[in-house]
Amino acid sequence: MPLAPHEFWQTVFPAGTFDTAPSDGFSDLYPASLADGRQIALPIRVLPGDGSRAVASMIVNQASFAVEDALSDAMAAHARAYGPEVVIGVPTLGLPLANGVARRLGHGRMVALGTSRKFWYSEELSAPMSSITSPEHAKRLYLDPRMLPLLEGRRVLVVDDVISSGTSMLAVLKLLAKAGIRPVASIFAMLQGDVWRQAIGAHDASLVTRIHGAIASPRLIRTEAGAWVPLRS
Repeated sequence: MPLAPHEFWQTVFPAGTFDTAPSDGFSDLYPASLADGRQIALPIRVLPGDGSRAVASMIVNQASFAVEDALSDAMAAHARAYGPEVVIGVPTLGLPLANGVARRLGHGRMVALGTSRKFWYSEELSAPMSSITSPEHAKRLYLDPRMLPLLEGRRVLVVDDVISSGTSMLAVLKLLAKAGIRPVASIFAMLQGDVWRQAIGAHDASLVTRIHGAIASPRLIRTEAGAWVPLRS
């Protein structure tokens, strides 16, 4: 079922709509499955380089409300096991998901990290951050010092949209560590490949088992025929 560019992330398809392991590989989309088998069609994006590697991308602020709600439902289901008292949202695309997860957990608010430095922020509560989709555009991640009383001594859950290389999550962990905060878990809309496991494990091995995703997608490699198949690490 071919999709136009604007049709990705718009529909939660019934289980079995797309073949999850086609014998000839994937062409333009990867069907990621929710826990109940329903599927979300993700566009395949070729990574910078020689054109032989790609990922299936998820852009939450371009998704339909139905898809955002399905992801938030699944993320909240994972989160409940940890009894979080406060949800931290990672900018930018993690913020609407953190809002949705916090509401589903019955919280009255969430705490948003920021990348825009306000004049009352402190450089001591900041960390550099980049991502796989914008590796050359590093920015700083900030925790508003006014939010510290909401976080200190509480069970903190981190929510973001995608974890891939793990570099963005490492920035979050390092920033929170400066404030004496160690999250009980981190929940993502999508786990993208497995590279992040080594990066996070080197920082905090116990956290790897406390990272969950609503959906997952592999990193992809191009075949000689031009299709895409999961990259085996």
